[in-house]
Amino acid sequence: MDGRGNGRTSGQEGRGTALVTGASSGIGAAYAERLAADGWDTVLVARRADRLEDLAARLRAETGTEAEPLVADLASPDGLARVTARVARGDVGFLLNNAGINGYGPFAELEPALMAKVLHVNVLAVTALTRAAVPVMLEHGRGTVVNVASQLAFAGALPPRRLPERAVYGGSKGYVVTFTRTLAAELGGTPLRVQVLCPGLTATEFHLSRGEAPVPGREQAVHEEGGMPVGEVVDASLRDLEKGTVVCVPGVEGASPVVTLEAAELAIRSASRGTLA
Repeated sequence: MDGRGNGRTSGQEGRGTALVTGASSGIGAAYAERLAADGWDTVLVARRADRLEDLAARLRAETGTEAEPLVADLASPDGLARVTARVARGDVGFLLNNAGINGYGPFAELEPALMAKVLHVNVLAVTALTRAAVPVMLEHGRGTVVNVASQLAFAGALPPRRLPERAVYGGSKGYVVTFTRTLAAELGGTPLRVQVLCPGLTATEFHLSRGEAPVPGREQAVHEEGGMPVGEVVDASLRDLEKGTVVCVPGVEGASPVVTLEAAELAIRSASRGTLA
């Protein structure tokens, strides 16, 4: 008997609390399931109350852990403030910044309101929630932050032929990569684990909405493009956390592309003999 379905057994100790944004579907939901199965209590953040309630009830029943739905739109100041306050309460030992919207489309035609929403969710929320979590984690001497970016963060000058028109989305995820890598270097002498997870096309409902509103319906869907199963993305992230790998790109074998990128960055920074900007 492993304690699932009937609460924790007397020998099963909880790991603490994990807060997962974008928990109503896709990578967020799958990651929350994995964390709960591993003994973490969870705070589940998303816009869709019905899906959060369903997931929370299932996690409680299957794992015996606590699951707290927190309905919030991270694009709104009030929603972000409420989630930030929840993180700052001090019990969150694992933060997964997974919520994200794409706002795909030609930049010259992108609606300003949608552009602002992409930046609020993909950039501001990630930064604010990480800032709320890190001081408490440092005080406790332990903690994990995983920020979900995208392989499109590295798409740069690749033309939008088979790829979406993605200037703002790609730019926002480029921020997440640089922010997380730089923060990981800053915290390198501490017990904290920091990772940026950069999945490629994943079998979720992400492409069924540009982000103005969530995908309707109580059940998760999958866009027609398919992609890597969400479980494999979570597997890759957790393996790399154990290895201390900061940049996790599911499907890429070994660290050679990241090492090549780091070498190129060093060459660029070393090109000038002046002081660093």
